[in-house]
Amino acid sequence: MRITNLVLNDFTNDSRVLKTSLSLMSFGFDVKVVALHSDGLLINENVSGVSVNRVSLMTRRWPKSIFFQLIKLVEFIIRFSLSYRKSDILHCNDLNGLFVGVICKCTRPAIKLIYDSHEFAINDIPNQSAWSIKFKKFLEGILINFACRVINVSDSIANEYSHIYNIPKPYLVMNCPLYHEQSKRNLFREYFGIRSDQTIFLYQGGLTQGRGIELLLEAFSDIESDKNVLVCMGYGPLTNLIKDSSRLQSTIFYHPAVSHEVLLNYTSSADYGVSFIEDSCLSYRFCLPNKIFEYLMAGLPVLTSNLFEMKRLVENEGVGIVAEDNTVDGFRKAVTESLNQNYETIQKNVFVARKKYCWQQQEKVLREVYHAI
Repeated sequence: MRITNLVLNDFTNDSRVLKTSLSLMSFGFDVKVVALHSDGLLINENVSGVSVNRVSLMTRRWPKSIFFQLIKLVEFIIRFSLSYRKSDILHCNDLNGLFVGVICKCTRPAIKLIYDSHEFAINDIPNQSAWSIKFKKFLEGILINFACRVINVSDSIANEYSHIYNIPKPYLVMNCPLYHEQSKRNLFREYFGIRSDQTIFLYQGGLTQGRGIELLLEAFSDIESDKNVLVCMGYGPLTNLIKDSSRLQSTIFYHPAVSHEVLLNYTSSADYGVSFIEDSCLSYRFCLPNKIFEYLMAGLPVLTSNLFEMKRLVENEGVGIVAEDNTVDGFRKAVTESLNQNYETIQKNVFVARKKYCWQQQEKVLREVYHAI
């Protein structure tokens, strides 16, 4: 069975698509990832054993206005359909991938579509117009009926999809890392000269607004004791803000992003993992960020904001602390509360939880999805 795993990015840092492809190959399927080409990347490449084809567009350098973006999309659809309309299954990642898949299916109805939604596609993200949200809902409501199976990344989002579109509840495949018994490392202490009596709270991931980074910086700028320090590791628009804070405060450190291959070595060098996402839209409210699962896999208890899915996981598994309020004071109180816990007891719960929240468990659901069709 020929499966095309379609994603409309350049497939340079999409671990979920890679893990999905590897799992499908292990099930015995013929799998190819199709993505967009960018400068400096190979058009055809083998990534960790997965065949990848990046579609090169003649219109790629054209302006980024809506009109020209539509022209680029039309060119991609034409090129993709000509090459991959004979696939047995199109695994469509996110709403833009589903749109391409539906157009392709219209040219060859025998193709089966699987819609893998990595987030709540119609969420009211900040600065998005009401018209845009309504259009996405209208579009997704039509396209989703062409998919024979739908996959979501959190239980709450799956329930929302079932309610909004009147479809069977989508399958739940969380974005967990591969199981790995990561040993404790001390890379941050060695790199920054952090003392052994200082507790390291780590934020890793995209350094963008909406992730509570500004609140964390404020909290650690006047934290009562220098025994608690914050390390922010990643890249994004807030990188310079973090660097400026690190120059002014001895309790804040910045570390550049590292490759996925060595990520857990760095993660395990902290004492607690932080995911303080703000309650600014439904997608954030219902999210289960992959960084939480990475923290658990590295053996770290977690501190999270008071959002439904994260709170449910942390409290059900006993793997950390949930802030009472999504504020600076709320985070400070969570830090104090975490330090009053028995760390060894919490970490034992983490070691149990990471066997449950790993990709090897999630791919069992993926196997169920494909065997069902």
